Amino acid sequence: MSNIFPNIKERVLYLILQKGYKREEFFRIIGMTYGNFTGKAKETPLNSSALSNILLEIPDVNPEWLITGNGEMLKEGTKTMISETQTHTETEKQKEIPLISIDSISSYNEIDNKKTEGIAINQYKIPELEGKGVKYLIRNSGSSMQPLYNNGDLLACKPLSDISFFQWGKTYVLETEQGTIVKRLFPCQDDSESIECHSDNSINYPPFTIPKSSIINVAIVVGVIRLE
Repeated sequence: MSNIFPNIKERVLYLILQKGYKREEFFRIIGMTYGNFTGKAKETPLNSSALSNILLEIPDVNPEWLITGNGEMLKEGTKTMISETQTHTETEKQKEIPLISIDSISSYNEIDNKKTEGIAINQYKIPELEGKGVKYLIRNSGSSMQPLYNNGDLLACKPLSDISFFQWGKTYVLETEQGTIVKRLFPCQDDSESIECHSDNSINYPPFTIPKSSIINVAIVVGVIRLE
């Protein structure tokens, strides 16, 4: 695709049109408004937070195209448009979010998300999480992420298919070859093929490094439910 949209905000508008998003909901997800993309505001740069949210929300978008306008809009092997009858996310249809065991993430990802019999421990209706890409809840275990997340808290997880991009400093759920962990992620300075996993309770749980190749499934934590 040639660079027919020299302005990054014009590319964002074109992207959400092609992907079938509802405009108001999309801007709410990335933390901006439509007014930021019209008139004189259209000429102002896109802030880094919004850019990160776009890349997380639409993992198949080509970052080079989004940032510079060069190349194809989507990564190779992905579809440009969705059907008119298909919503951009199943959370618009799926009003209940399943709570699953932290050990059953792979099994859940391998089935139709609507067929959760035998996997879902419970189902919850949480309007505040609609439109955020949350597919399931897991129960946090242990104290490594205190005080942010306590033992027993329910973590709202948005699965990601692309591990080439992380929001450094954010909390992720990583299913690895050695088990599933909840950690805040940072780049590994000495090895681009690895990532550093940090616990908020760093006194008792020092940081460690894992290779990206050991990651089986990854999800970003976008919310927490806590019962006192």
